[in-house]
Amino acid sequence: MKISLLSSDDGTIYRSPMQPWRLSIAPMLDVTDRHARFFYRLLAPNALLYTEMVTTGALVYGDVKRHLQFNPEEHPLALQLGGSERADLVHAAKLGEAWGYDEINLNCGCPSERVQKRAFGACLMAESDLVADCLKAMQDAVSVPVTVKHRLGLDYSEDYGFVRDFVGTLMQKSATRIFIVHARNAVLKGLSPKDNREIPPLRYAWVAQLQRDFPEGLFILNGGLSEVVQMFEQAQAFAGIMVGRAAWHEPYRIAEISRLLWPETVHPDTDTIIRRMYEYAVKQNAEGVPLRFVFKPLLGLFNGQKGAKLWRRTLSDAAELKKADPNLLLKTYDAFKKQSNYFVEN
Repeated sequence: MKISLLSSDDGTIYRSPMQPWRLSIAPMLDVTDRHARFFYRLLAPNALLYTEMVTTGALVYGDVKRHLQFNPEEHPLALQLGGSERADLVHAAKLGEAWGYDEINLNCGCPSERVQKRAFGACLMAESDLVADCLKAMQDAVSVPVTVKHRLGLDYSEDYGFVRDFVGTLMQKSATRIFIVHARNAVLKGLSPKDNREIPPLRYAWVAQLQRDFPEGLFILNGGLSEVVQMFEQAQAFAGIMVGRAAWHEPYRIAEISRLLWPETVHPDTDTIIRRMYEYAVKQNAEGVPLRFVFKPLLGLFNGQKGAKLWRRTLSDAAELKKADPNLLLKTYDAFKKQSNYFVEN
């Protein structure tokens, strides 16, 4: 499934209920690997999935297959890149397109110390001309959409003009029209990546102002989206929403919001999801993939329900996982249903 931008005769981007950006799952380090993405695809058949951030160095000097392989079922799928060297970004974007990714995304929002030392991620927001140059070079090199994910500002600045000018520069000097906005600042000193997801205040109003200031763009809201009702409301207010930690901690919410956004789409019930994950685990196990990686994204599936502790404990039990038996998933699901008196929805 290839992604295409929808536009009017005057070049203005407009919304469609089938745009994959309507709901996307955020790139999350140590979370959104190919096993998690396979699972999220079952929960949300139409959502756009993102890889973990892959640095250009990993693709220029590392194991390309290890970083870029994915399951065909994951489409539509975006590759997020981290880097600031134009030639390396172009090389990585070309690799992403060749491997079949539907979108290339440039990370301009990660505040981690590792990223800061290499002068990319959120640091790039202070280099809008460089970002525009890199985006344009990638856009000239590939045919798939090239997008950007960024914050609202750096450190404790309360200047809306900073992010307005950043977006304006990208709009003027590149073909970038898709902006995924984490609606917080990135504090580069003194806060951990976890703190940066929680402490800087959310400013949804600033993202709304960007929409008004740049009607020719699509703005996807990210940050603080945890409740399904809230997700649905914001999906109406913006071109789309990107959900992060809620997908990891309470993945059932992804299925709930997907059903609200695409009521006409058939969504698999829980029995079917577990069966598909079992079949996937059998395949991965045969290829030598440890089951802990396959089962990891499922641990929060029943959070808040009776039996959730049994579910998490069993699927993460080192002794059980060492047996390398995919049937552990089916046995654990049966035990969970008995303990919780769980009835699968029709």
